Amino acid sequence: PNHVPKFTIIHTPGMLADPKHDRTKSSTFITLHMGKGLALIGGTHYAGEMKKCIFTVMNYYLPLKGVLSMHSAANIGDDGNSAIFFGLSGTGKTTLSADESRKLIGDDEHLWTDNGVSNIEGGCYAKVIRLSKEAEPTIWNTTRRFGTVIENVIMSPVHRTLDLSDASITENTRAAYPLHFVPNRQESGCGGHPKNIIFLSCDAFGVLPPISKLSPQQTEFYFLLGYTAKVAGTELGVKEPTATFSACFGLPFMPLHPTVYSKLLRKKLVEHDVNVWLLNTGWSGGAYGVGHRFSIKHTRALLAAALDGLLTTDDIHYKKHPIFNLEMPTSCPDVPADVLDPMNTWVDKDAYAKQASGLASLMHKGFNQYVEFVDDDVKICGPINE
Repeated sequence: PNHVPKFTIIHTPGMLADPKHDRTKSSTFITLHMGKGLALIGGTHYAGEMKKCIFTVMNYYLPLKGVLSMHSAANIGDDGNSAIFFGLSGTGKTTLSADESRKLIGDDEHLWTDNGVSNIEGGCYAKVIRLSKEAEPTIWNTTRRFGTVIENVIMSPVHRTLDLSDASITENTRAAYPLHFVPNRQESGCGGHPKNIIFLSCDAFGVLPPISKLSPQQTEFYFLLGYTAKVAGTELGVKEPTATFSACFGLPFMPLHPTVYSKLLRKKLVEHDVNVWLLNTGWSGGAYGVGHRFSIKHTRALLAAALDGLLTTDDIHYKKHPIFNLEMPTSCPDVPADVLDPMNTWVDKDAYAKQASGLASLMHKGFNQYVEFVDDDVKICGPINE
């Protein structure tokens, strides 16, 4: 009853901007005035604009108070150890965090305070294109419940059934549902300090290892890099996956300099002795169009091993990737050893080396804008730049 709102959103979906007159890029506009505590949104019915608007506000104020706001998912195990998942749209953040063996804290926006991790939102906003009951039962079941808001999904006018495989409007189809629709949820929306952090990248070039263990320096490097691939349909006009870099895995929502967030992240993970993993949910055996998407079964096995501490035991050995400088485990329970080194999955080893070197070069170009703002140990921990 004593709460005083500090920010107001005025959303007028039918109001279109005139790009020439209003100096906008399109008829859609999202404007924020931090001083007035006011946001104006128009030209779009997309519900995601409101949530990301307030997320941007939090990303402005909270890091200045020592609180790390994160574009991430989070869950917690029965042992009380929480995990944070960073990743852009299409990398599997929502899917992999909705693990039936762990309780979901939230799927998209979180805070890391002096007391641990907490969810900002009261629900989830999941991509549902080609969602299957067998592969993702938790999210699939929410699309069959009253109260879930469905966006851009085709419904049969006769049978009133949903066709989650239909991408005729867009591949960016969504389901918005309250957190209590998730059976295996963390009721409080909070967890302790994370034991593991997962960086998710959908590598369309097929050259990154399926999983790598990152040092604190590498964590800052890859957090600032924010590498993944734009998956067709996630962004307007994208028909083929292409390499993209988005600092903090969510640059459009980060109004402060990216190194403010990266340095705060590194400080917290060192303070709380957190393991950080780079998990590739992209291609194996070749680039997009030649290779195949890495098995979700094996991805889940790698993730489970990391979260259960099986990849940090004395009997697990690592080797360094010759181009990316990443530490790759040589074995993992329930995963064939030969797929852990991506070069092994390519028939043409020379083609792999050329492709990997090409991505390494792109990574350095993407990171160049941050070189003058980071410590020397971060500058030298990235891929080999020939």
